[in-house]
Order: sequence, then C-alpha cells, then structure tokens
Amino acid sequence: MDVPEKTGKVKEAVDVPLKMETVEAELKSWGELMITTEAGDVYEIHLGDTVFDYSTRTITLKGPDSQYVIDGDCVEAIQKHYGHRVAKDDH
Repeated sequence: MDVPEKTGKVKEAVDVPLKMETVEAELKSWGELMITTEAGDVYEIHLGDTVFDYSTRTITLKGPDSQYVIDGDCVEAIQKHYGHRVAKDDH
C-alpha cells in the first residue's frame, strides 16, 4: 500500500524574501527542507550538508558533485516534506 506524500509550505504573508535566520530555524526544527530562491532555483537542504555563514549572509550546500553558495536572504519559500516509502523502482 502506497502512502501519499504530504507537503506543507511556510511562506511569509508579504512578498519579501525570508531571512536566513528563518531558514536556519526551520531547518533545525524539521531536518530537511526544499527552499526556493528569488531566481526560482530550488534546493533540497539537510542539517548535515548545509552551513549558514552570518558574516557573508550565505547558505552553503555541499552536494555530491558541487558546492552551492546561496544568498541567504533571497529565499522566497520553504517547503517541509514528510518521510514516505520509496517505490522499489525509484532507488
């Protein structure tokens, strides 16, 4: 039996970017997030591979093939997603 994936978005009521403090707090609370930047880029970030640098206001994501440096104050949306079973064909 497949369990449908549940998603939820957290977005500020006004059309301004989220501050990186908000992104970090949500990540610490949830453990894994999908973030969307003002440019429309989407990143999946985790506690273990993401660093918040307050001196440069950047979020650094270390991926398997690349390192991404993201403007920490240009995140427009945060999506929290729930754990779910992965079909055998998907891994």
